[in-house]
Amino acid sequence: MLIVLGDRLKKLRSDKRITQEKLGKKVNVTKVSISGYENGNRSPDTETLQRLANYFEVSVDYLLGRTDNPNPPNSEFNPMDEINRLIKEYDIDQSGFFDIEKWKAMGPEEIKQLEEYFEFITSRAKNKKDSSKS
Repeated sequence: MLIVLGDRLKKLRSDKRITQEKLGKKVNVTKVSISGYENGNRSPDTETLQRLANYFEVSVDYLLGRTDNPNPPNSEFNPMDEINRLIKEYDIDQSGFFDIEKWKAMGPEEIKQLEEYFEFITSRAKNKKDSSKS
């Protein structure tokens, strides 16, 4: 079980292009814990396992290797859930500019584009901030 969990966790993290440290912060554990989970040396407690599943939007059963289907059963795409996840993930504080009705009409492809844009904007802002320190 720990080997499957570690492999799946490592792949999900790699696909999302985040570090062990960043993932640890997102799910409230240390980088060392994430490394231990991925290497099969540690197993997460129930709450951490659920936070990992929630963060990656997969089922706990998928993480544990009980199914090869990463999507929880009966999960339906909800654009507002996805937008709220992106706002949280990219630490966007001002969400008052959203026209909720227009955003609800988004599909998975538009959400992916939104995520890429958030990543671009936050990276650009960080680079700008870093270069102003020099």
